[in-house]
Amino acid sequence: MAADTDGLRRWDGHLAVLRETVALHAARRATAEASMQARRLLADTLGCAIAGRHAAEVRRLEDLLGGCEPGSFRLPGGPALGVQAAAQVLAMAATWDEACEGHALAHGRPGVPLVAALLPLGLQRGSTLAEFADAFVLGYEVGARCGAWLRIRPGMHVDANWPALGVAAGVARLIGLPAAGIAQAIDIAACQLATSLYLPVAQGRTARNTYLGHSATLGLQAAFASAAGIDAPADALAHYAQWHAAAAPQALPAADVALLQDAYLKPFAAVRHVHYGAVAARMLRAQLDGDTRSIERIVLQVYQEAITYCGNRAPRTPIQAQFSLSFGLAAMLRFGDIDPTVYEGPRFDDAELRRLESLVALEPDAGRTARNARGATLRLHRAADTLQQAVDAIPGDAGHPLDRAALIDKFCRYAARSLDAERAARFCEALLGGKNTESTGDSHDVELRALWRQLDPSHS
Repeated sequence: MAADTDGLRRWDGHLAVLRETVALHAARRATAEASMQARRLLADTLGCAIAGRHAAEVRRLEDLLGGCEPGSFRLPGGPALGVQAAAQVLAMAATWDEACEGHALAHGRPGVPLVAALLPLGLQRGSTLAEFADAFVLGYEVGARCGAWLRIRPGMHVDANWPALGVAAGVARLIGLPAAGIAQAIDIAACQLATSLYLPVAQGRTARNTYLGHSATLGLQAAFASAAGIDAPADALAHYAQWHAAAAPQALPAADVALLQDAYLKPFAAVRHVHYGAVAARMLRAQLDGDTRSIERIVLQVYQEAITYCGNRAPRTPIQAQFSLSFGLAAMLRFGDIDPTVYEGPRFDDAELRRLESLVALEPDAGRTARNARGATLRLHRAADTLQQAVDAIPGDAGHPLDRAALIDKFCRYAARSLDAERAARFCEALLGGKNTESTGDSHDVELRALWRQLDPSHS
């Protein structure tokens, strides 16, 4: 037992940072900068969800849950859902096309399940956008740190794992729990983190898309359990780190470091690892004038983690393709973009896309791997010459964020099958505030219900 206790003590510093993070953000309103970033992630996640719910499987789940758990939340044209049901649908739909946010240090996406849980709950409670932002910021800062610490073991997938901890914290903040109650909610969730497998991705099964819904609903459950006075071991996270995770020993960023500002938003519908090769392909495509028929061989050098998680070849299903370096760069060469339409017929089975994908050779980049640096070098071999392009920074990164116009354009394109462009743009303007407010976040506060009526005028 002494040895066990000694093992747990190695995580005291990590736990202290999490407690300080909770205490800091529970005691103050979100800064203007953090609030604006929360609104940006809300807009992006919601746009991805509106697009993803057009998949037949998501629509059927939405209808089934609407019959099982009716409530006050509805997406445009959809059934009325309770909070837990809405959280499942939003989380699944947002990740369906793999175009949603993420965080490099966390190696996952703390924001998607937070939006999925907080939005329907906030609408039901009559919360303001500022209250949503306060809860989102706290939950994201907790979730991102947990992701950096509680790294998953080989063969696992993160989505039904540590993201629930950030959701528990954010929901607890929204329903008014003090710092001690928020910490208790995190510990309750820590006692039941799932072992979610990477296997469905490798086999092209959409079970993986249910994982973030699990995190959203577990976080909701844990927060309300804490509010009810249910307790948990204070060292639950230390136990999980010691015996159930591939926990990282590195110190966590201090509580006052704003990890939310490092969140990335994707310009393309694919796993982030795919984007480096895709950006290089887009740059070289301009030199080809879109004509790819002369390409005889393609070599992508990329850091090892990208090959480990996205080495799927000749993908048979959309989810395999979303996790495929070769498919992503082939789609970019062929069509000049990677959006949800590349996973639908006839583009998914396009003969030239498939020919290009078959030509790709993946090579580990030893230098980038050793430096733990993301990036890629792409070479296109033709009979007459070889074109080469290196990429070390991509749109959407913290250093190259999507600007307001790009964010609104993405939302309007992704929501086009549910909303006309004018209504979609009007919603984004209301969410993000006036055009002169993006840098400061200053705008009058608004009730979530009033904002939501911009999307769904029938919402009461």
